[in-house]
Amino acid sequence: MIEIEIQNETHQSQHRIRFAAVPRIGEGIRLLEPDGCWASYDVLDLWYQKAEYGEIWVPYLHVRMTPADSAALITAPAQAPLGDVGTPIDRPVYGEEEFVPYAG
Repeated sequence: MIEIEIQNETHQSQHRIRFAAVPRIGEGIRLLEPDGCWASYDVLDLWYQKAEYGEIWVPYLHVRMTPADSAALITAPAQAPLGDVGTPIDRPVYGEEEFVPYAG
């Protein structure tokens, strides 16, 4: 396992995570968000720095949330239901057209 320091541009935070292999620039990785959900991140930069101990080089990653996931964070306004005020009354509500009335 390789311990990598991740500098998260989206949340302006730093974490150390263990990987089986070092991700390359342009690859995507999944990281746990502060709210407990998983999100996709793009690797923007990768560099190595000499550790404070011995002849060991430590990898560092600079990541940013993938644009598709960051757009999902912005909540879109809810669409008005079909049967709402101001719509024609003869227009069926979603799912209503699927059921045949019982004529016993």
